[in-house]
Amino acid sequence: MTEPITTTSRAVQFHAFGGPEALEVDQVLAPQAGPGQIRVRVTAAGLNPMDWFMTSDAETAARFGLTLPCGFGTDYAGVVDQVGDGVSRFAIGDRVFGGAMSRAVADHVIVDEAGTIAAGGQAHLVPDGLDDRTAATLTIAGATAAAALAVIHPGPGDTVLIGGAGGGVGVFAVQLARLAGARVIGTGSAASADALRALGAEPVTYGDGLVDRVRTMAPAGITAAMDLHGTDTALAARELGVPDQRITTIAALIEGITPANGANTAPSAIEDIAALIAADQIRVPIAAGFPVQQVRAAAELQAGRHVHGKVVIDL
Repeated sequence: MTEPITTTSRAVQFHAFGGPEALEVDQVLAPQAGPGQIRVRVTAAGLNPMDWFMTSDAETAARFGLTLPCGFGTDYAGVVDQVGDGVSRFAIGDRVFGGAMSRAVADHVIVDEAGTIAAGGQAHLVPDGLDDRTAATLTIAGATAAAALAVIHPGPGDTVLIGGAGGGVGVFAVQLARLAGARVIGTGSAASADALRALGAEPVTYGDGLVDRVRTMAPAGITAAMDLHGTDTALAARELGVPDQRITTIAALIEGITPANGANTAPSAIEDIAALIAADQIRVPIAAGFPVQQVRAAAELQAGRHVHGKVVIDL
């Protein structure tokens, strides 16, 4: 290590599992990079539904191996300020982004050079042209969207129905499917129609009558579907004649349908998405930004599941 050791830093933590009201901004001993690790001075952290789901109660937290005191948030972006022995891919001053499960909303995060999001953390170099706040939004949602596309393989000639198209994963899934050449019909509320159109999707309201509305919009049929919210879109796709092998879910299990798991996404897929954003081929709407002192308000907004775009915490 060639940088001076920082003695204290801020970290958002739970001292008891629960909702946003249980989040605290603590002063903690600054973590230090060990062999094979880097330390990142975090500048921005993006929130995802999984962040508050994993820490909502002790039983759920235990399923993810989380114990108290527990951090919060997974997506981050920042600058490497310490490098441990044996690290070759990163240097002090590198801009990086990635995921560190349930510990990203902090001034400093330790990441293994060769780790995974769930074990040791994961880091990627930020390409030129990509700002930190946007970089901080893409790891979990981007990996999940890439995994969903890998299940259904959209391409020219496809008409893809995407449920929850305006959510964090939907932002990426819609645009990636469009870049693959597919027509996209995206479900959302009436209020989200303009946001969906801006992403390249044709909006359709969810709820009772979805099958009939989609059939009217696509009389030639739907060829593939992603349900990014629950099961309603997947079941509607079945009713519309889409075969199970071209339907996927991310938040529910349906017998016969392959779920998409972002944990199985190759790191190169995340880097490809970052490059597409830097090249202005994908846009990431940021719905709201909060200073870390307002982390509870940020988490409440994210947990409401009605925000159009990503929620970012600035550090």
